[in-house]
Parts: sequence; C-alpha cells; structure tokens
Amino acid sequence: MPGVRLVQRVSSTRTFARAAPHLIPALDRAVHRLTRGKVLLSAQMLPGVVLTARGARSGLERRTPLACMPEGAAPGEAGSGWILVGSNFGRSDHPAWTANLLARPDAVVNWKGEDIPVTARLLTGEEREAVWKAVLAFWPPYATYQARVDREIRLFRIVRRAAPGGPAEGGVRSG
Repeated sequence: MPGVRLVQRVSSTRTFARAAPHLIPALDRAVHRLTRGKVLLSAQMLPGVVLTARGARSGLERRTPLACMPEGAAPGEAGSGWILVGSNFGRSDHPAWTANLLARPDAVVNWKGEDIPVTARLLTGEEREAVWKAVLAFWPPYATYQARVDREIRLFRIVRRAAPGGPAEGGVRSG
C-alpha cells in the first residue's frame, strides 16, 4: 500500500523522531478522551492501546497511548495479548512506560474502548529475537529506530490477567 510505505518512510526520519513524541501522544490522549475510548488516531495506521501503568517511583497512574502488535486470534481474550515496543521513536533513552512496567508489571490497557487488566513481561533471549523478527515484519521502521540507538529496544508481551472479583484492581474506566 503506497500510503503505508509513505508513513513508514516519514516515521523513520530524525525529524519525525524529534516531533512525534510531543504531538502524537497528546493528540491520541485528547481524541481517546473525547470519543470515550473508541478512537485512537495513531491506530488508524497501526493497532494501538492506551496503557495505564503505575509510575515506577511515584506510584501514580500514567496513561500512555502506544502502538502495539496484537497476538492471537482475538486480542484481549484469554490466550491472546499484545507486544509493546519500547522504541521511543528511535530516541536514545528507554521510554518511561517501560521502567514503569519493569517495576510494576500489572497494568490496564484500553483496547477499542474496553479496559482490560494485563500483566507485562519483558522479553529476553531467543524469545525476544523471535518476536523482534515478527515486529520488524509488522512495522519495518523499528529497524531504523534500533540502528539509531545504542540501547536494545525493550519488547514486552502483555496478556490478560484474571482480576479477583471482577474489574482490575485500580483499573481505569474510559471516559
């Protein structure tokens, strides 16, 4: 698809890496809030979730719109999940949300308007390598991001977790 290739080319530039972290999340949060969790602008090109995780140091809830790679037949249902890529648009530092998940792996994602309690796990070794290949096939600009930085881009697998007695503890409701 020509439109996808153009977006991939643009998203691989250093200018995009400088501007996108300030523009895209702010637009995503605003549209997501206005549509009560039904629309995520960036998800028009790539699937996306809004991750709500507690801050590693503060313990405060942090909402972060993220592109994701769905896994399984029906993401969000038992036995399925998502891969989150800590690319930070190819910038030198790990994104803050990755430190939050390392410190507190239980979180909530909003997927197409539904809040889903999840647990995150950092991928390492052979498992990471296999998923990294799938991620590059899914969105090739991640290779450009990795080539630009000295750090290894963090990959997390997030899967639905059972919440005792109903909704996730400390879960966030849309709207």
